[in-house]
Amino acid sequence: MPTTAPRGVGHLREREPFPVAARRSLADAQLRRNLRHATSTIRAKSGAVIGEVPDWQQLRAVGAAIKADTMARLPELLEQLEAAVTAAGGSVHWAADAVEANRIVTDLVAAAGADRVMKVKSMATQEIGLNEALEAAGITPVETDLAELIVQLGHDRPSHILVPAIHRNRAEIREIFLREMPGVDPNLTDEPAALAAAARQHLRQTFLNTRVAVSGANFAVAQTGTLAVVESEGNGRMCLTLPDMLITVMGIEKVIPTWQDLGVFLQLLPRASTGERMNPYTSLWTGVTPGDGPQQVHLVLLDNGRSAVLADETGRQALHCIRCSACLNVCPVYERTGGHAYGSVYPGPIGAVLSPQLTGPTDNPTLPYASSLCGACYDACPVKINIPELLVHLRAHTPHPRAEATAMAAAAYTMDHPLLYAAAQRATRLTKITGRALPPPLNAWTTSRDLPPPPPQTFRQWWAER
Repeated sequence: MPTTAPRGVGHLREREPFPVAARRSLADAQLRRNLRHATSTIRAKSGAVIGEVPDWQQLRAVGAAIKADTMARLPELLEQLEAAVTAAGGSVHWAADAVEANRIVTDLVAAAGADRVMKVKSMATQEIGLNEALEAAGITPVETDLAELIVQLGHDRPSHILVPAIHRNRAEIREIFLREMPGVDPNLTDEPAALAAAARQHLRQTFLNTRVAVSGANFAVAQTGTLAVVESEGNGRMCLTLPDMLITVMGIEKVIPTWQDLGVFLQLLPRASTGERMNPYTSLWTGVTPGDGPQQVHLVLLDNGRSAVLADETGRQALHCIRCSACLNVCPVYERTGGHAYGSVYPGPIGAVLSPQLTGPTDNPTLPYASSLCGACYDACPVKINIPELLVHLRAHTPHPRAEATAMAAAAYTMDHPLLYAAAQRATRLTKITGRALPPPLNAWTTSRDLPPPPPQTFRQWWAER
């Protein structure tokens, strides 16, 4: 039977309620400036290149249809993918959860006799806490994506799906490099080119001397067994071609049916995510090619709660996500709080609907409320995930305080009795004394909302006069 992601491993659960974490983030003025600058820049770039595509809405509709078809026959497509990868010389491993996936990867690395792996940016490995599992086994993981490297060196956590270090500015990154990066020039400036050059120098020996690489996958083509990684820096290409062994950890929802379908997503993803017409680096590999690239290719198919999401006919929309981060870049809540407030490695609107389903809503009860339901995320999503609908759907399944249930029952009783309802209308005049907040114990509702001012005249009064 479908089960949720296990507790005690990985990074999917709230560390504290979202309102508490968000209030702390809102008090950090530098964080808010960093987020506002980054998200507004990405939004402007993305909007410009999307505007160039006359059939953008049709592309969105096709992407959504492909994803819906994939979810409808996911077991069949996964078995087709396994057969194609195996026929091409690769090995496929099935991981029911994070614990099993971490064990598979650490066993493969240990069997190769390696004590270090280089990593391509991967949300799936962040989700399962692979770095911690590798370190516990005496294996050093080295992040090669620049933003992930910044997060790793800063002993930090990712704050964005696409740009994990979005919460850091150039001066902060310079300080991290000077403090944590061995052999860095003490005169390093905070110019982007200088920071990138320092990271390149730091990683060069890793690329040349590391025998095992771990990657994620943006897409996997069931028809051919082809895996795809898209990125902007070239570090992924180095990890995917230089080592002897390549291990890919992929959520089972990343499979797509055909090679032709890949062409749709390679048009949608770069425009929605980085505001580019196409990705600078699109790496595709199919099994093992003798004498060229890794000679041991492993694919770990990760469930970790995804089957439970798939079982919910409404909630399964969240599995359509292609990790473009468009919803984060337009979300007014994310722009003000950043990703750390969500607790999960998946922040923003998509995290608010995906994480509670992967873990079960009782383990992330406040995330479905981390939204104003403005609908900007739905408009921006390149595969048309109706995130507001999912938020409302999940709110109905999260545990509610007993006081709230009591208050709703009292309100329902009052509205069902005309005399009580009229008395309640008269009582609203007291808000002129209490202001825009309710008195205890009802003030929990107004900690994040203004109480609407009462009208000068009720409808009943207006009707009686006429």
